Amino acid sequence: MIKKLDILIIRSFIGPFIGAFLISLFVLTMQFFWLYIDDLVGKGLDLPTLLYLIGLVTLSWVPIALPLALLFSSIMTFGNLGESFELVAIKAAGIPLIRFMRPLVVITIFLSGLAFLFANNIIPVTQLKLATLKFDIIVAKPAIDIKEGVFYDKLDGYVIKLGRKEKNDSVIHDIVLFEKNYSLQDNVLFAESGIMRVTKDKKYLEFILKNGWRYEERGVRGTPKTEFIRLGFKTYKKIFDLKSFQLKKSGDSSFYDPKMLSVRQLNTAIDSIDNVDSMYTARTRKEVNPYIRFARYTTDTGWTMTAAAKAGIKKNYKNFDEAIPDSIQNECIESASNQVTGIKNNVNYLALDYKERQTSLQLHQIEWHRKFTLSAACLVLFLIGAPLGSIIRKGGLGTPLVFAIIFFVIFHLFNTFGEKFVKSAQLSPLMGMWLSTFILLPISIFLVVKAMADAQLFNQEYYYRLFTKIRAYTRKF
Repeated sequence: MIKKLDILIIRSFIGPFIGAFLISLFVLTMQFFWLYIDDLVGKGLDLPTLLYLIGLVTLSWVPIALPLALLFSSIMTFGNLGESFELVAIKAAGIPLIRFMRPLVVITIFLSGLAFLFANNIIPVTQLKLATLKFDIIVAKPAIDIKEGVFYDKLDGYVIKLGRKEKNDSVIHDIVLFEKNYSLQDNVLFAESGIMRVTKDKKYLEFILKNGWRYEERGVRGTPKTEFIRLGFKTYKKIFDLKSFQLKKSGDSSFYDPKMLSVRQLNTAIDSIDNVDSMYTARTRKEVNPYIRFARYTTDTGWTMTAAAKAGIKKNYKNFDEAIPDSIQNECIESASNQVTGIKNNVNYLALDYKERQTSLQLHQIEWHRKFTLSAACLVLFLIGAPLGSIIRKGGLGTPLVFAIIFFVIFHLFNTFGEKFVKSAQLSPLMGMWLSTFILLPISIFLVVKAMADAQLFNQEYYYRLFTKIRAYTRKF
């Protein structure tokens, strides 16, 4: 009987989980395209490139979609069983909730491990490929879309204005073309009509212009010896190179981000960044000491002074002016000012470099903890969803979706706040990245305890009766 119950709960769980996982992936993927829609529209992306981009974005959201899917599907599964009174029958047979949850706990632990492997091995490669492709698409120039009455300057070296285009967009009228050659004046071309088309290989744009004039001025700038050339034509062919519009592929080595590293690589990077104190001490001595001339007289036991210095001390000068002759005071002050400026610049540079290294260390530590926090979130959110579903006893999509969104938003907000606190050095990486887990874990334990005790946390009648008793008690006074 126990085996049949395990099969029952697993079958009830698989369907909602797959549906929730696919919906979560779809919504998160659409979020990416809503964010970058302005950078993608008008780039002339072909279907393979677009599908490749969608695939990379979808894979990058898998570690986030898994916890959300587990939360929603667990609430929905136990809510359906509670609504159909199957959960009541199982408890009446003496089977505790923990035993009933055991097969799903095993599946959740397996999915948590799978999420870690995915985040550690696949996500770094996905982030690298996605960053490369996203950069190539964003920096690519828009596809050719020359509008009527607007100066179009996306073709290198040219500015084009079309007075009117016919419906087929190929026949054009009242063409003005400026050729930017950086000589005396830009060459100008006017034409009454023409045909605009792209070659079959998509490499060139052709203008077949009719009935127009071309104006050009030659000569040396700043001299009167220039010549003005006017060329009339009945047919004139102008070809534009479209190489700058083609999507260029950047190398993967052009990008580096801690998100693109595995745990082993992050450990190596963190170790190399963290052990820099001795290096900065040596750099400070090397770059600052040359500006401090008295530093050469320092030793481990104190100061060493020359005979002249000792003689100067015996004279007991009352102030700085007495120690230095008038003839070299200005030179000494200027030299000291230059030395202080040099020291300040070097110290500021070292401080800036040290701050950047600390920021880099924090980013690497954040990504190291993120590999584990997302996996732990799968288990924590399941432990929230399963008892919550058994308490509310509501199936379908309405109530489970509301509670799933509420708890996932709480998880996401505290996860974001923790990461911000780490970046601002207000919390350690351990406390910041595990903040959402530390907050939700007690909630999950509380819900499990209440579900095992059949507590009526979300029963309206319970709260109505409780409120009635309180009101009746207060009326006595």
